[in-house]
Amino acid sequence: MKVSEKWLREWIDTPLALDAIADKLTMSGCEVEARDPVATAFTNIVVGHVVEREKHPDADKLSVCKVDNGRGEILQIVCGASNVRAGIKVPLALIGAVLPLPDGADLKIKKGKLRGVESFGMLCSSTELGMSDKSDGLLELPDDAPVGMDIREYLKLDDEVIELAITANRGDCMSMIGVARETSLVMDVPLNVPEIPEQTAQHTDTFPVALQATDACPRYVGRIIRNINPQAATPVWMQEKLRRAGVRSISATVDVTNYVLLELGQPMHAFDLDTLQGGIVVRYANAGETLKLLDGQTATLRNDTLVIADAAQPVAMAGIMGGEPTSVTYATRNVFLESAHFRPANIMGKARSYGLQTDSSARFERGVDPDMPVKAMERATQLIVSICGGEVGTLVDTLADASVLQRKAILLRPERIRRVLGVTMDAATVEGVLARLSCTFTSNDAGWQVQAPLARFDLNIEEDLIEELARVRGYDSIPAELRPRAPRITQPSETAVRRETLRHTLVARGYQEAVTFSFVDPKMEQILAPATDSIALANPISADLGVMRSTLWSGLLRAVTYNVNRQQSRVRLFEIGPAFAQSEDGKPVQKNMLSGVLTGNLYPEQWGQVNRPVDFYDLKGDVETLLEQVTGTRFHFAPVAHAALHPGQSAQIMTDTAVVGWMGMLHPQLEENLGLGQPVYLFELDMSVLMQRTLPKYQAISKFPAIHRDLALLVREDTLAVALENAVKKAAIPQLISYYLFDIYAGKGIPDGQKSVALSLILQDFSRTLEDAEINRIIDAVVASLQKDVGAVLR
Repeated sequence: MKVSEKWLREWIDTPLALDAIADKLTMSGCEVEARDPVATAFTNIVVGHVVEREKHPDADKLSVCKVDNGRGEILQIVCGASNVRAGIKVPLALIGAVLPLPDGADLKIKKGKLRGVESFGMLCSSTELGMSDKSDGLLELPDDAPVGMDIREYLKLDDEVIELAITANRGDCMSMIGVARETSLVMDVPLNVPEIPEQTAQHTDTFPVALQATDACPRYVGRIIRNINPQAATPVWMQEKLRRAGVRSISATVDVTNYVLLELGQPMHAFDLDTLQGGIVVRYANAGETLKLLDGQTATLRNDTLVIADAAQPVAMAGIMGGEPTSVTYATRNVFLESAHFRPANIMGKARSYGLQTDSSARFERGVDPDMPVKAMERATQLIVSICGGEVGTLVDTLADASVLQRKAILLRPERIRRVLGVTMDAATVEGVLARLSCTFTSNDAGWQVQAPLARFDLNIEEDLIEELARVRGYDSIPAELRPRAPRITQPSETAVRRETLRHTLVARGYQEAVTFSFVDPKMEQILAPATDSIALANPISADLGVMRSTLWSGLLRAVTYNVNRQQSRVRLFEIGPAFAQSEDGKPVQKNMLSGVLTGNLYPEQWGQVNRPVDFYDLKGDVETLLEQVTGTRFHFAPVAHAALHPGQSAQIMTDTAVVGWMGMLHPQLEENLGLGQPVYLFELDMSVLMQRTLPKYQAISKFPAIHRDLALLVREDTLAVALENAVKKAAIPQLISYYLFDIYAGKGIPDGQKSVALSLILQDFSRTLEDAEINRIIDAVVASLQKDVGAVLR
């Protein structure tokens, strides 16, 4: 946001220099990023009047001009500008004038000869005055510019432009009234709000307005102005204010709407009334409708895009850009002015989705004062009539939802102020700041019931108000205090697992830690966690960061896609962070998760090692290492489908009592949609089960020999390894100290629908050597348990 110092001082009364104002704004959160003079420090340049122009006798591109300097002299000036002509008024650099050049040198104007013709000065462009980086010719001044007047005084060039970095939550500061209000607030000086008189209607003509999308547009203000002069020139004071704000002058009517946007923060649009058909309808677009925009592009509209339409077609993208067929031109005589309120959620991200970024969308997606449309309409009407003439029609204010003009009351408690800020504020201080913020409030036993001003979309909860108290008082005025007593240093429990332990374990297995946004794309969130009620953000940074993540997979997959697209095909990432969801009673809940992703080859490229792509069991090995080695707790895996995972390669990770996570291969359709072109494997674990470990128990080693026996069994082909393990456990044989699956075979010699599995059993007693008869009884008991539970048959 670019702000002219002179324009700002029209709104506030302060004798302080701009340095002090800039410091105050920066410390309050509206950072001053740059300060630039509106023109270079030139001297001796006046308003000149070209009274005669002839071609140079020896140069086709030069002109010989007679210029009145306003001091009783007619000077001969040789000029090369293409737009020089008799009758115009332009800046005239007199002999002795000094113009600073971009390289730091000075250009001193003196008498000279150009191709044999004497010249007694120079006619100037805006570039030569340091007012712009480029220009197409001489800077033409209005016809009523006083000849001979110092150009610095005439254009009020002893001015600076400050550039403010306005944060996403402070849309109210994207206007002169907003910046002035903020300056008045932090400096505690009076705010001079210009009076905007109600314009008297000279005819009763109105244009019908229908609000079909009241959820997106609860208020629409319109007015007809007839018989304007479309050729009227924009006054130089308005042109200069627009230029210093970075806006080019187009035509008087358009300049007025842009000026009101900058002054009051309310985007407006002017339609050529004679091109509209039937009436205005605010609705959502029909998919496939097209609209030729003011910038010449033709947009194919989606059905989630709010439009302003007439009886025939869309005529504007609401809150973003108008359409070219209904725009005002130098032939427009009758104008329909629009000043509307659009809800931020319906404008946010829409402009970017069409490859656009406009001043209007930047304001509407942050929030615009819903009480401003009428004031802006009266101001724009006042300016248009004063510049272009015309007959004012009746103002039509269509208000579909009066609740937009009310703010929810916020309870502000003194004790909460003390706890958040660490200082106590007396009632007079709090009420003084609230009054300066233009809040309405009433006091009660608990504190204050506060209603924030309509323009402040960032003030919604108690902590927002407390932040304002600190900001207005000054962060540097809050004293630093030592804690009343030294913190106690406690010894962590032996069973506690530190996050660093989890990190080191994964890093040792080749993973790298990632930190991704907690805000994610609603569409991706719906794909990854369709059964979870996501928490939508009230004021997201952009439409593709519109909800809080319920899983960390979204950010990790985005990181994998980024790397794979840049030829980094071997990726192993993990993240520890919060995930968010809604509880059954609708309240947000947060829990910490540990998630990981891997893709590409198992090993880094190495000449002496045979490589292969990672698979499901590589992922399972990493998860088992994390769970069993770190926590010492036994987990098991159950084949359960997950919407984001391959239906044949997904598993729930479980304890005996609860589901603690998921793992598996990314669903092939999602892999294709992301353009990955290679399998991706993911896991996610609830951190609460990882933060405690089972302490190891000492057990003496048996002095007696261990006995190994292998079993070959026929089982159904859908039998899981965990089912075999559970059946062996049920045999409850103390001498069976270990067992594991070491082979699976299906094919020749094995009946259809079955597979052969091989188990290795290790038997050992702590008091004696096992004899063959006892070993056989143990084997028989294990086989019997397997036969009973999984239908296993000994081969």
